[in-house]
Amino acid sequence: MLSAHDIGTVFLIGVGATVVMDAWLVLLGRLGVPTTNWGLVGRWVGHMPRGQFAHAPIAKAPAVRGELALGWMTHYVIGIAYAAGLIAWVGAEWAEQPTFVPALAFGLLTVVAPLFVMQPAMGSGFLALKTPAPLRNCLRSIANHSVFGAGMYFAAVAIAQFPR
Repeated sequence: MLSAHDIGTVFLIGVGATVVMDAWLVLLGRLGVPTTNWGLVGRWVGHMPRGQFAHAPIAKAPAVRGELALGWMTHYVIGIAYAAGLIAWVGAEWAEQPTFVPALAFGLLTVVAPLFVMQPAMGSGFLALKTPAPLRNCLRSIANHSVFGAGMYFAAVAIAQFPR
């Protein structure tokens, strides 16, 4: 059973790692590399209560009120859920003395979600095969989730500096 402290730690690791990933995406955007449109993620999630889980493509689906905010919220909730997954996998003790490899490995594991769930449901196909550059898009997803994994490590290191 996780303590309130452990739950807070998971929350902070997830938020911290997501912030690291967002900084990475800002850098990529400034370099001219296309990045995730959180409004389209919000549109996808916004259609779910209406029973529509797949789109071809999501950009042609009707807009959903507040989709950009919903997309950002979804992004951060997923980041927190991934941090919870990491802690469930390695144990809460890891957050007291974090090591890099488990965080990076788990970050890489999370790339399964965009490549096999989100992208297909949003009309890009499995492994982004319905996009003009599937390999480049897959490699970008792998890089982004590697950065997220590193972010979980760095966030855990920062949090471990504070006394319980």
